[in-house]
Amino acid sequence: MENLSRRKALSLGVALGLVGMTSPARAWASTGSATGAAAATGPEWIWDGAADPLMASMLDDGHVPAINSAWASWVNNDDPLPSGVPAEFTAYLRQVNVLPSWADPAKLARAADFNRRRDTYLFMLYGLGSGIMSTVIPREARSVYWSAGGANMQDRAAKTFTFGYDLSQLGAFGPTGQFVVTANKTRVVHAAVRHLLPQSPHWRAVTDETTPISAADILVTFHSLGTYVHRKLLDWKIPFPAADQEAFLHSWQVAVHLLGVPDEHIPQTWAAAEKQSAQVLTPILTPTTEGIALAEDLLGLTAQVDLGVTRGFLNEFVRYVLSDEVGDWLGLARDYASAALIRVAWPAYVLFREGLSPVMPGSFYVFDQFIRALAMLFLNKGTSGSTTPITIPTANRAA
Repeated sequence: MENLSRRKALSLGVALGLVGMTSPARAWASTGSATGAAAATGPEWIWDGAADPLMASMLDDGHVPAINSAWASWVNNDDPLPSGVPAEFTAYLRQVNVLPSWADPAKLARAADFNRRRDTYLFMLYGLGSGIMSTVIPREARSVYWSAGGANMQDRAAKTFTFGYDLSQLGAFGPTGQFVVTANKTRVVHAAVRHLLPQSPHWRAVTDETTPISAADILVTFHSLGTYVHRKLLDWKIPFPAADQEAFLHSWQVAVHLLGVPDEHIPQTWAAAEKQSAQVLTPILTPTTEGIALAEDLLGLTAQVDLGVTRGFLNEFVRYVLSDEVGDWLGLARDYASAALIRVAWPAYVLFREGLSPVMPGSFYVFDQFIRALAMLFLNKGTSGSTTPITIPTANRAA
């Protein structure tokens, strides 16, 4: 049975382009980390020593509604810290609301420019690739489903779009950008969920964790986003100069640091990231009751936008960017005509968009409208506003 599971993981890893080696040992970064420091403790047993006790106190003492109200106007990186909150909360924000000393402004600027130039593909891969992949990461799917956000997936997806969009925008890490604030708000929400979710009998009944969202879990999510997208861009033969690849990785390194992952566990190179991903992401992918429900909610949210295509086309594009195995896990109905169109026409569309082919594929308009609709969903963050409020939960999903 173990060998069968291993073969299935390898098969899925090949389909996703994430398998680079076959050793079953875990490959959490140590000498391959962003700082080159040696790992002392496995990230499976690391949570957030700064934010977790603080948010447990804020929740137990009833301060969260006031914090949510106070930080609503804290949006841009150069905005003053929210006032009217407990002094210890302000002290925490003052401590973490800074870039790491090793952050490279030139690389972050280049990453932002790369994101602007490649937003067409990023919208597709983050939305229909990473977003749906998250539903077959069991710990993530169960934590999302049974937390407060799982009861309103349109709002939850909007917050996810906010994280991705703010990371991708020009000047994301600069004074007028928003990502440093967004990351710090997300870190606080994670800490609140760590305190709340263990109180849920529904979550406790299905989880293999005592506390959710470990540093290891965050790194798995990074691989489902950054590492996966990096590999797909290469597989699709998108021009991707080494300097752009390095900058793209650096932006993710800073993002993961801002979420509280210790630097010694952050991969230093794409080779290290792919090695880690092949060992800690690919083998764990599997369906769950919660994940199947979340996938249907997310695809239903996408279908609210006028894509000019059928749900069958949407299902088949998910299968194309993830694999038929994932599509079968999630029960995505087949549309073989759309599948044939996508597998033939998408590569031609990419070649034309990149100026590598003078022949416009007949499906150009369908794909172009599809991407534009997804982009608007991404840019509007699921709503018509320019900023999606990130709020700290005070309870779990009821049922």
